[in-house]
Amino acid sequence: MLTIDGGPLKVDELVRVARDGEAVELGAGVRERMAASRAVVEHLDAEDAVAYGVTTGFGALADRAVAASDRVALQRAVVLSHASGMGNPLPAEVVRGMLLLRARTLAAGLSGVRFELVDSIVGLLRSGVVPWVPEHGSLGASGDLAPLAHAAALLLGEGHAVGSAGEPVTAADALAGAALEPVEIGPKEGLALINGTDSTATLTALAVHDLESLLRAADCACAMSVEALLGTVTAFAEHVVALRPSPGQRDSARNLRALLEASPMVASHRESHHAVQDAYSLRCAPQVHGAARDAVAFCRATVEREMASVVDNPVVLDGAIVSAGNFHAQALSYASDLLASVCADLAAISERRTDRLLDPARSRGLSAFLSPEPGLNSGYMIAQYTAAAVVAQLRAAAAPFAVQSSSTSAGQEDHVSMAHEAALRTRRSIEGLRQVLAVEFLCVAQALELRQPLRPSPLTSLLLHDIRSHAASLLQDRMLDADLDAMQRWIAGKGCEAALQGHLVLA
Repeated sequence: MLTIDGGPLKVDELVRVARDGEAVELGAGVRERMAASRAVVEHLDAEDAVAYGVTTGFGALADRAVAASDRVALQRAVVLSHASGMGNPLPAEVVRGMLLLRARTLAAGLSGVRFELVDSIVGLLRSGVVPWVPEHGSLGASGDLAPLAHAAALLLGEGHAVGSAGEPVTAADALAGAALEPVEIGPKEGLALINGTDSTATLTALAVHDLESLLRAADCACAMSVEALLGTVTAFAEHVVALRPSPGQRDSARNLRALLEASPMVASHRESHHAVQDAYSLRCAPQVHGAARDAVAFCRATVEREMASVVDNPVVLDGAIVSAGNFHAQALSYASDLLASVCADLAAISERRTDRLLDPARSRGLSAFLSPEPGLNSGYMIAQYTAAAVVAQLRAAAAPFAVQSSSTSAGQEDHVSMAHEAALRTRRSIEGLRQVLAVEFLCVAQALELRQPLRPSPLTSLLLHDIRSHAASLLQDRMLDADLDAMQRWIAGKGCEAALQGHLVLA
């Protein structure tokens, strides 16, 4: 049970609620904390004071006063009008994450809304009802207006939820099925429901979590490729790697040393002249994987800073309504662009190792395309084509979104972050990296078996055994799509960590 009290959240906490369905509750002090700022909003509303989002319109219409009799309708209208997204629905884990983060911001007590509003969001999370939220429509400033509006519309009894078969279900039916009532909103509350970076932050947090796992998988694939290509471990030595004080490089090299410890394959050619220097895709793996680790660590810090922030506008501070800019997601846009670049380059170095495994001119004695009968059979030739195609796609997708600002709302919102589109792109890039690593794992498993009677290290033997429980050796040509899909699912399910459980804690 995760307690929401308005305090910071961590990536792993969001993953547990958004992906794993962990239950949530509101902290004991939330009601009292929220009451103070709500009293300010109600006072300004009663006094007919000029207060953005309470007694005025929104965005470029901020200078339009709204009559007291219309202010409840104003808040409902802003939700419904901003629910203007298009495209496929966001995955349930993304929608659950954005609801969690919206509840956290409101529970901080600076948004001027009632306790009942945040309690209704928590009720939605508990019920398992997932709003139907189209993926496109946010520019990352003023926050994720369209995605949050679609989620908020469901609370109001409008719009749709995702049905059990993935089909849209009317809000009325979804709420009734979960014994929930539509929410009545008052002054400022409609705006508070939609003004934040919660969808982008969720996408970024999930990307960081998944990419951290893929970094460990990349080290495992590389270690197996080092063995299969009769590489050396000299460049991974602790005192050598320490010459560059990079935490990521240190951890990647530590993984490689541990994975390759007591490897008969490495020992078999320790005195050979061929092992003086390996190709960069092997020798420089700690440097490349390590730089990726450092970049992902920066992105984790960035998104966790966002998950500790009050991203709303306006906010209630010192008894007054203050217009702010914390809804602007430029930091998340930069982070998402960096994560996409990491995906493209980790995939590129993995594909180079795969290509080397398949090339008899560079594989140090392995058969062409890892087929026991090359010529009659093509082996894994086309699997490498697939990896190369995905790498090209990832490189194109690494073009930055953070510099693609466009002026909106009649020039009032004249610089936007495009962070949501950046984060959506990065989610797809992570899938592409997983596909490329799946090709490397499938090929290197075959390569290690072709080295028999030489055996891999104790730990890479565990990986090889687990891979073979999902994809059989290639004795003669067959369709490989099922094997590649199995490898992709194995990686997504943290197969490396499961195979090594109790034997190695991957950094």
